[in-house]
Amino acid sequence: MDNKLTYDDWDDEFQKKLNNQLNDFMSVIKWAYQVYNDKILYSCSFGAEGIVLIDLIAKVNPKATVIFLDTDLHFKETYSLIEKVKQKYPKLQIKMVKPSLNLDQQADEYGDHLWERNPNLCCHTRKIKPLEDELAHVDAWISGLRRDQSISRRNTEYINKDNKFKRVKICPLIHWTWDDVWKYIELNNLPYNELHDQNYPSIGCDKCTLQVLTDTADSRSGRWSNTEKTECGLHQA
Repeated sequence: MDNKLTYDDWDDEFQKKLNNQLNDFMSVIKWAYQVYNDKILYSCSFGAEGIVLIDLIAKVNPKATVIFLDTDLHFKETYSLIEKVKQKYPKLQIKMVKPSLNLDQQADEYGDHLWERNPNLCCHTRKIKPLEDELAHVDAWISGLRRDQSISRRNTEYINKDNKFKRVKICPLIHWTWDDVWKYIELNNLPYNELHDQNYPSIGCDKCTLQVLTDTADSRSGRWSNTEKTECGLHQA
């Protein structure tokens, strides 16, 4: 399983065979770093799944590159968690990736409170374009997507053809449940975002993330609440 699968030479049959061979999350992570070496990064939002993946990745490659798309709009609890993670995993290459426009420049170009008027454009400017720039230097990227997070993620495979960024997208945790994530965090005494204890199952920018105060099958229901938007766009073709 050492064949390098890149977007440009994608073969559906090879992908299918590969996904059948990679039968658990650790085999996926080990394969990813064996094949792509330093041509892969992990884009982490530092949610519960993100903390699990950081711990798993650090066991395989302690010096792995981890990027955080720093929109300048995250909760203070998120920034605090990142500092704790840096201390716990000092060898990891954790990079804070900023958009090309700061908030004042964005307001000058598009008007104040863009996230309220046009959240898709705000996400494109502050998340999608910065990730695109980072992915230009690698062949593959890792994501913490899980199939039970939402309907739109139910068909995610371990190894995916990412048509948006023209890269291979690797998702080791697709079969994990929310309970699995928290059991791992508790058993391994991992730091996590304190907002999870305040009914925030999915945590993004503070302007577009609300508490989830009722039982729901969609752990992302607090994101862009009362709008038709369900994804920032990173995982949409």
